[in-house]
Amino acid sequence: MRRDIVHIALMAGGALWLAGCGMADIRSPVPEFMRAKAPEPAPLEAPPDVRRMLSEKLDSVFTSASHPEHVRVSEPRHNLRGPGWTACVRAELTSVIGKPLGTQTYRITIADGVVSDRRQIEADDTCVTESYEPI
Repeated sequence: MRRDIVHIALMAGGALWLAGCGMADIRSPVPEFMRAKAPEPAPLEAPPDVRRMLSEKLDSVFTSASHPEHVRVSEPRHNLRGPGWTACVRAELTSVIGKPLGTQTYRITIADGVVSDRRQIEADDTCVTESYEPI
């Protein structure tokens, strides 16, 4: 009986010890040949034609009630926070009650050829230093 318990304990300890060998990820402190291979980064998609996208579908960024005029866009940049692209868009806008809002700038996120997000920029945003082209 005592012998069986010792065998079971040794088998369980050996199984745990061997199981630890297969769990070395790319950041483990083990020799290089024992680490898992780092995954290949996803290939970058081609930069979108932001000018064409916005000329065809301007309501993806601005509401029709804002009457956007003098719309200008920056060159698309690869999104550092994930897949896709970002660009900056500027336009002269009008409020819902007809009062001019002046020039407003937005950062748009483009994923799979579609504008997926738009946010008004803040004072320290890089859109302030971008160069813009009319659409």
